Amino acid sequence: MNSYASLCDDFGVSTYVHGKLEMPTNRETVLHFFEAVQKSFPKMTEFEKRNENDYMLEEDRESGSYRWTSIDSRRLCAGFVNPPSLDDADGHNERILELAPYHLDISGMQTESMDVLYYFDFLYQGNHDEVVAEALAAGTPLEGLTQVPAARVLHYQPTLMLALDDGCQLQCRLSIETRTNAYQVRTGSFPEAPITVYFTVRQFWGKQPFKTFVESYHNQRRVLDELVGTYVVPQIITPLAKAIGAKQ
Repeated sequence: MNSYASLCDDFGVSTYVHGKLEMPTNRETVLHFFEAVQKSFPKMTEFEKRNENDYMLEEDRESGSYRWTSIDSRRLCAGFVNPPSLDDADGHNERILELAPYHLDISGMQTESMDVLYYFDFLYQGNHDEVVAEALAAGTPLEGLTQVPAARVLHYQPTLMLALDDGCQLQCRLSIETRTNAYQVRTGSFPEAPITVYFTVRQFWGKQPFKTFVESYHNQRRVLDELVGTYVVPQIITPLAKAIGAKQ
């Protein structure tokens, strides 16, 4: 298993191509695309139409490690949950990006942006927002507020976006999603659910220096890995994992 998976309960690498126009939805086009994907990855056998214009093809989730790809109204999506290695995730995502222009007629002209992201899930049965605040607000000006007598943290989901070039065409975004509500805090009844840390590198299209989606993916994955390894793991992932571990 890759090194990031050892830091959390579930780890994934995902890619999203955001279009300016509607994605193809006719039966023949959709099926031809998914059949081409299945030829590359024969274990992707679980096909589902989720609603009028959303389609999903994935491997069996029971193994805990699986590929997936989907089409919705204006997005092509792909990912690998708990990949054996980052190379395996790259192989899957790159193949989807290679097939899409031919089978779905996706071009640079109709593309708004492309995201490549990592996500880290931490299963926790307790107040998600409180443990995130303990891990990340300590030593900041917000720490005092989290320690108001008899107060309980109800919402703490830090988000930060950065432009990585002068034209703001390459950006990154850190976000944390918690799943605790006021009823659970009031009653003290917390189901086990994941706290998710997302880190995304987005390339806006049109003025980018890359000719293909795969070329852009290589660059975005490189930037993603550098930033996650240098900043996100030591300053977000590790403190959060320690705070959760101390409560379990």
